[in-house]
Amino acid sequence: MEYNVVKNADNILKTSKYYVSNPTKYKGKWNDFFGNHNPIYLELGTGRGEFIIQMAKKHPNINFIGLELNNSQLATAAGKLERENIKNLKLIKDDARNIINIFGKEIDTIYLTFSEPWPKKRDEKNRFTHESYLKLYDRIFKKDKHIILKTDNKGLFAYSLETLSQYWYIFDCVSLDLHHDERQIQNIMTDFEKQYYKENRAIYYVDASFKN
Repeated sequence: MEYNVVKNADNILKTSKYYVSNPTKYKGKWNDFFGNHNPIYLELGTGRGEFIIQMAKKHPNINFIGLELNNSQLATAAGKLERENIKNLKLIKDDARNIINIFGKEIDTIYLTFSEPWPKKRDEKNRFTHESYLKLYDRIFKKDKHIILKTDNKGLFAYSLETLSQYWYIFDCVSLDLHHDERQIQNIMTDFEKQYYKENRAIYYVDASFKN
């Protein structure tokens, strides 16, 4: 799925009340920024924001932050929020490798929703479940570690199960076909996922944690 280029993306972000232009300023202070002590959930690669927007609406007692590097996608998310009044959601434009400069130990859950699979071996370090990323997550989790991953890419899923288990994560829930799982796992679909659902593609899901 390809996204259109949003020509005035910078202006849309600059004028959006949901966009945080200087996120490093709030490292260790995000609860103060939100004005409460609610848990903070972070989505890496938030795309056009469908998932995190709906999550924020459904769970008003959780603070949500969507991080995305692509200007056009983030501007599209901000555009969706223009007429909304959601107090528990913010958007950040940055590279996921920079999260340790944005957050202290204050994140409760990380969502990895349809991340780029980087299928070639030489690109392995770019995968969000590579050990180098798991080490970064260690530095921003508040206490216990909690990652929820969804993907349509079987290779990335198998790789992620392996790296997470080697990193001592426990799998609280695994599904090889989320939309047809008899357990009826609670799920909000991303834009990608809605298209994949129409195509009847299997969606792979894992809820992984490590309790300190």
